[in-house]
Amino acid sequence: MPARPPSIEDRVTHHYADSDGVKIHYVTLGEGPLVVMLHGFPDYWYTWRHQMEALAASHTVAAVDLRGYNLSDKPRGVEQYDMRLLMADVAAVIRDAGSERAVVAGHDWGGAIAWWFAMTRPQMTERLIILNLPHPRGMMREWRENPQQQANSAYARRFQEEGAHETLTAEGLASWVTDEAARARYVEAFERSDFEAMLNYYKRNFPRSTGNASTDADTDTDADTVADADTDADTVAVADADTDTVADTDVVADPGPPPPPPVTMPVLMFHGLEDQALLASGLNDTWEWIDADLTLVTIPGAGHFVQQDAADLVTRTMVAWLNR
Repeated sequence: MPARPPSIEDRVTHHYADSDGVKIHYVTLGEGPLVVMLHGFPDYWYTWRHQMEALAASHTVAAVDLRGYNLSDKPRGVEQYDMRLLMADVAAVIRDAGSERAVVAGHDWGGAIAWWFAMTRPQMTERLIILNLPHPRGMMREWRENPQQQANSAYARRFQEEGAHETLTAEGLASWVTDEAARARYVEAFERSDFEAMLNYYKRNFPRSTGNASTDADTDTDADTVADADTDADTVAVADADTDTVADTDVVADPGPPPPPPVTMPVLMFHGLEDQALLASGLNDTWEWIDADLTLVTIPGAGHFVQQDAADLVTRTMVAWLNR
């Protein structure tokens, strides 16, 4: 009987980047230009196992455990999960890997971090790959105007409640993983994680209001309220530029937070169309916010975790796009 090929876990190299005193764990595979991969909720670096195998033929792939997850540090306090610090973690990984810039890929929360990293640190972002996370302006529009997206985002509002993390379990968080062997690895990784830290991403960066009076009696629908996310203007919650108004008295009304800067590097986006957490309508008009080439791949039959649901298609497309 032939020997079983070694698991990717046996072949990666483990590293820890220092992000202002917070240790960020990441693993690397392969040699070549750097690709940094950021997972979402609830997940860890292993989510990229299918893509890492193929990309490592031509790139150094660095798959990160976001702070709070698995082997990365888990600093206490909601403020420790501010988008500025999450972006600083990515910069720390790039520097620790010996590079000045990288292709940055992100899914879900990792996608949000990747969008903002690319917009605010273009000098460190070679290209951008996003999986199932519409552009921040598309998300804000959907939270403001789309009742279905507002309703589907109700889970995130619950995550902001005091003590919400106490209802989470490692087994429950891993229930979405269909492969039994992989699910066992996920349970172990989540047992090493901090559930309160996971939800601090929502408490610090997710809008406190999604504009749906039917799900939140205290919610206003104006853009300024939507943008008031208990966070700063340059994080996930960003009001649309179209909300600027001038009154008849020539007094300029409060324009709210400024729109995010345009994306200036090539972008590859994937979206599994069965995703109910983040609807595909958020993709509309994405091209208006990118001052570079945009390749958008929508995948029927794939859900939120598109990198696993459609692993072959996602991997082949990534390889072709990066090597073209």
